[in-house]
Amino acid sequence: MDARFLRNVLLKGLLLFLVLDLLAAALPSGVGKLSLYNHLLDGRLRFPFGEDSARSYNLSLFDLDAMFASHIIAAGPKPDGEYRVIVIGDSSTWGTLLRPEETLAGQLDAADMQTCDGRRVRVYNLGYPTVSLTKDLMVLDYALRYNPNLLIWPLTLESFPADKQLSSPIVSNNAARVDELIARYDLPLDPADPSLVRPDFWEQTLIGQRRALADLLRLQLYGVLWSATGIDQTYPADYTRAQTDFDADITFHGQSGPDLDETQLAFDIFEAVLAAAGDIPVIVVNEPMLISAGENGDLRYNFLYPRWAYDDWRAMMQARAVSEGWNYLDLWNLVPADQFTNSAIHMSPAGQALMVEQVKLSLQNQICP
Repeated sequence: MDARFLRNVLLKGLLLFLVLDLLAAALPSGVGKLSLYNHLLDGRLRFPFGEDSARSYNLSLFDLDAMFASHIIAAGPKPDGEYRVIVIGDSSTWGTLLRPEETLAGQLDAADMQTCDGRRVRVYNLGYPTVSLTKDLMVLDYALRYNPNLLIWPLTLESFPADKQLSSPIVSNNAARVDELIARYDLPLDPADPSLVRPDFWEQTLIGQRRALADLLRLQLYGVLWSATGIDQTYPADYTRAQTDFDADITFHGQSGPDLDETQLAFDIFEAVLAAAGDIPVIVVNEPMLISAGENGDLRYNFLYPRWAYDDWRAMMQARAVSEGWNYLDLWNLVPADQFTNSAIHMSPAGQALMVEQVKLSLQNQICP
């Protein structure tokens, strides 16, 4: 084998790689749909999310295709005898410091409910940490392809500020999907917002996407350990408890009251979620939160909310629920303060069970009036 032959082979190989690399940028994405989950590996009970991969067998990524492909909801066509319920929302829904079976979706699914016509009620956890109505809309828009029969949507005021709608990393790193949602629902969002990450041509090549591709591979590898253990987050024996003493600060996203500026709240995006659901029944839940009795507890309910802001938002929600006929559960003060863990909206299993009982009653009224 002479040097000229080797040189030609190397040059042709390099040329072929460059062509494939450029084609990767020119062709539509979708590699995330290729997954070992639900085939060789068990589907996950909630979306992949986490930073301590070595102990949680999990990681955060921004590819919705890969996230859904790894989830048990993508295991196959919906069975004829299944009444499918999906739950979207924030980290409280996802279940920070909760095992999958302890979450709202997990406990509802374990209740083994049936509709009046005998279908088994299956409940899927599609919550994802970070608070943003736009994130919830993006997840629901994708989830509709799995033919849900009902949507449960726990939320809280922190999802509503207009200045938070594009700050969630899963949103900002899916600019093309956000563009579609803006156009379809006429959302009051700016496609030119610098929060939206728009990769250039070279960043869409195989070389430019090497980190994302590595994350996809790691997700498959961690799936082996997830399937064997069921572990998808760490559960520290000791952690910092939710704050209960506060400074005398009553501001909320730059506002000082006494009333919230409704134009600074993303009610248009909230309505877009209901519009996206269409004929699918929706149970909207104002999720429980910690109510502090600590220092300056008369000014603030918790780290997230001054009392004036939260009370005004609750009044807005209640008025809209009545005028627009929402199926609305206001569970804000249901759970005692000692049943919250590391934040004002993360509950213990016992606190979550209190919420489950109330949501279960509403769900039963929907599936078998």
